[in-house]
Amino acid sequence: MEHITDHSDPRLDVYARLTEPQLRTKYEPDMGLFIAESPMVIERALNAGYVPESVLTCEEAAAGHGREVTGRIQKEYPEVPIYIGSKEALSPIRGYQLTRGVLCAMKRHSLPDADSILRSSSRITLLYDVENPANVGSIFRSAAAMFMDAVLLTSDCADPLYRRAARVSVGTVFSIPWTYAGSVDISGIYGDAVNDHKPAGSDGSGHYKNNDVIDLLRSNGYTTLAMALSDDSVSVSDKRLKEYDKIAVIMGNEGYGLPQRVIDECDHTVKIPMAHGVDSLNVAAASAVAFWELSK
Repeated sequence: MEHITDHSDPRLDVYARLTEPQLRTKYEPDMGLFIAESPMVIERALNAGYVPESVLTCEEAAAGHGREVTGRIQKEYPEVPIYIGSKEALSPIRGYQLTRGVLCAMKRHSLPDADSILRSSSRITLLYDVENPANVGSIFRSAAAMFMDAVLLTSDCADPLYRRAARVSVGTVFSIPWTYAGSVDISGIYGDAVNDHKPAGSDGSGHYKNNDVIDLLRSNGYTTLAMALSDDSVSVSDKRLKEYDKIAVIMGNEGYGLPQRVIDECDHTVKIPMAHGVDSLNVAAASAVAFWELSK
């Protein structure tokens, strides 16, 4: 362990001063980093094969609830530095109070291509421009808990490995397959390092345009269900929806929902019936209801 007395110590730059985009591109052309927060999230990342680069913890956590995960890292990765300091020294670091006293910088994995995920799944959700990291994390948690096989995201979605997204998901972002099927080159998200790992898009450029995503799903045998309010929406409990072998539940942006052109391209428009004059749920809450109902 290496003791820290000041949060401005340059060894803590990855925790205290680098932005999310800087972390993602830190090691180009190799994959970048992300920060896992809290012992449970770190444990699940380790279980999924993510490799730690360093650990930051306070003295109290190192002797208490963080002891097990830091001990595991010391045993499995003895070369990885574990920075330890007082709460007073570390508290100025953004978000540190929410982490239960343990953070871990970890190396990203390359992403699978969308086709391989779709071929091996039968129940997936596509997040279409869901921008709030907390919503993305909550949807991942619901997808993992409610029997969905995988998650696809358009490239304007929040990164599932953002600190807040991974924390809100309680680490389930590491336990369910996911990748991007987005509107721009994925290097715009991760840097050029992932050019060799992008799905081969229908335009030959190595990525899918947003208006090609429905075709991507359909070509892999999926019935597409757009979660939206319209005159011809069917209830999420409609028995006909459960007769399909492969379904893709498509969730839209927090503010404007799904674009009309996407809704028009889908096989069904699906709604959750509401009471007391409520017209809709937050996208994260709606995902839990939809995933559970469609899994029964």
